[in-house]
Amino acid sequence: MTTKETTTASAGTNDVGRRMSNWLRANRNALWPLLALGLILFIDRLVSPTFFRITVVDGHYFGSVIDIVKNAAPAMLLAIGMALVIATRGIDLSVGAVIAIGGAVAAVLVRTTSLPVPVIILLAIGAGTLCGMWNGFLVAFFDIQPVVATLILMVAGRGIAQLITEGQIATFVNEELAHWGTGYLFGLPFQIFIAFGVLLLIWLLTRRTAIGMLIESVGANDRASYYVGINARLIKLLVYMISGMCAGIAGIIVAANIKGADGNNAGLWSELDAVLAVVIGGASLNGGRFHLVMAMIGVLIIQSMNTGILVSGITPEFNLVVKAIVVLIVLLIESAQFRELISRPFRRTA
Repeated sequence: MTTKETTTASAGTNDVGRRMSNWLRANRNALWPLLALGLILFIDRLVSPTFFRITVVDGHYFGSVIDIVKNAAPAMLLAIGMALVIATRGIDLSVGAVIAIGGAVAAVLVRTTSLPVPVIILLAIGAGTLCGMWNGFLVAFFDIQPVVATLILMVAGRGIAQLITEGQIATFVNEELAHWGTGYLFGLPFQIFIAFGVLLLIWLLTRRTAIGMLIESVGANDRASYYVGINARLIKLLVYMISGMCAGIAGIIVAANIKGADGNNAGLWSELDAVLAVVIGGASLNGGRFHLVMAMIGVLIIQSMNTGILVSGITPEFNLVVKAIVVLIVLLIESAQFRELISRPFRRTA
């Protein structure tokens, strides 16, 4: 290798190292959720020696890791919408009920009408988007506190879902719709591709257009954003509609998984996991910033805990307690104040 080539290679290596250093410096908060996920997966491996084993049966991949991502898909969809809502200093407590509504619409239409499945899917997603629009109007145009505004639909939504299903579990037999929950693509569960496809679309919408900047501006200071010409009301309406849309898609997946819609139990308390995932991912409830990928990491942390608790053989009575303790530890690890407090005794005194 000549001196010139050596210099060029060295410069290229230094450039890569500099870029990695800059990324780490700019995203230092992202390291803690990633480390927490790695630690939880390591503990899962200690609990179950076959945790990372993947087998192939009839061209389909099976294993605990595949199950984690598959079971996390509906929560990933909720976290995408919730991340945008929280970025505007809001919250959407109705997403669990919207899951029930979306699933009910899909299940009832597929068994009582002859509409094509793609049309039914669009109508179910539209129902979720309409629910999000309702929340957005209450928050953006009537200035109702987001907790109160979305709590209305959280309570009423389950009643709406049960009215759609007439108080029964609406079962259906349709393989095309069931494919959304039980099908495979390239050997992997199809719902994984749905979740990551929606993630890609929303990421392109918010990070390759000005919309992401407008969302963060409204969350940081909606009054100041108004004075610079940003229509904060429309931005808030948009994020709640996206949240409702994502919940509607999640509802289709949940219904397709069991080939039926349970208006009473579908998506129950899933809104809490969505909020928790966004916070674990490093977002602040004070708004102003959102991290879609880190919200996905938050979902994987929660689902890895659930799977680890399941394979560990812990009795069901302790599941929620163990989960709460682990979540508390993860949040403490991510807290800069807590890390400062812990590291203080080990510092050298002058």
